Amino acid sequence: MKPRFSIIVPLYNKAPYVKKALDSIVSQSFKDWECIIVDDGSIDGSVAICDDFINSLTPSFINSLRLIRQPNSGVAKARNVGVENSSAPFVCFLDADDWWEPTFLEEMDKLISEYPDACIYATNYIYYKPGKTHVALKLERGYMNYPEAYLHGEMPVWTGATCMPRRVLDEMGGFPVGIKLGEDFLLWAKTALHYPVAYSEKPLAYYNNDVPAHLRATRNLHSPKYHKIFNLDVIENELRAQSRESRGKSGESREVWKALLDKHRVEELLPYWLSDEYHDIAAEELKKVDWDKQPGKVVTQYKQPIWLLRANIQIKQIGSYVKQKLIRMIKL
Repeated sequence: MKPRFSIIVPLYNKAPYVKKALDSIVSQSFKDWECIIVDDGSIDGSVAICDDFINSLTPSFINSLRLIRQPNSGVAKARNVGVENSSAPFVCFLDADDWWEPTFLEEMDKLISEYPDACIYATNYIYYKPGKTHVALKLERGYMNYPEAYLHGEMPVWTGATCMPRRVLDEMGGFPVGIKLGEDFLLWAKTALHYPVAYSEKPLAYYNNDVPAHLRATRNLHSPKYHKIFNLDVIENELRAQSRESRGKSGESREVWKALLDKHRVEELLPYWLSDEYHDIAAEELKKVDWDKQPGKVVTQYKQPIWLLRANIQIKQIGSYVKQKLIRMIKL
């Protein structure tokens, strides 16, 4: 029989964390699952840790976890390969440095039963970082207005707290291969344009931001072709096509989606706008923003001299680094 859930774990150089992620999967109260770990060319011993973990399992679990290896191709490709090798009707994703509460899958099963029309299922989650750990969202259980929720809080659909029907993943084409930062947002937004999103208020997943800078995908500016912020036209094209094909989408809904895309632009284009290499291409993207609807502080920020803005950001980054260093020293 096919399992209820397939859990996809993309893995790239997460040796210090992956065992905790796998422990949280094996500890699930809901047992009807399979786990597919897709190693994306790790060179730090992560694969050996996974092999040892799988070999240490009791016979009741040992056939539930599989390890697939591929040359380094990016997290989107790794997740898609996992989905291609999965067999369950519902798919969940857990990055190798995050983890779940034991009742995560149990809650997902309840959401699916309560909201059968949804095609994204998401739970609340805990943003984990020394000195900044907090529950991410303040939303009520039920169907979610995705762009509205995103505009007024932290990201309402986070990959490590999400489940999708396999058929919808296939329909949407999976994660956009080639995008290295924000590939998940493009998939969730595209799906939310077409289908309802169901949400549980229970914080059952941990988004780990206590990862050293050299292991983070966000440590450097990616080439624009790799960053979702330069690929938002994919969502805008979907929105325009939907507006032509269906009169059911209200003007207000389109405005909310436009506001969400502009929010991402003004927040995430800033480091590109400040760089010498990517300033011009970022400036072109910023022309798409409806500046009349941006908060005054955002408009003022972009009007500052670039040298002053660079200095202020560097000071904040140094302060944040020193703070986290002190917190770790105190913990030790």
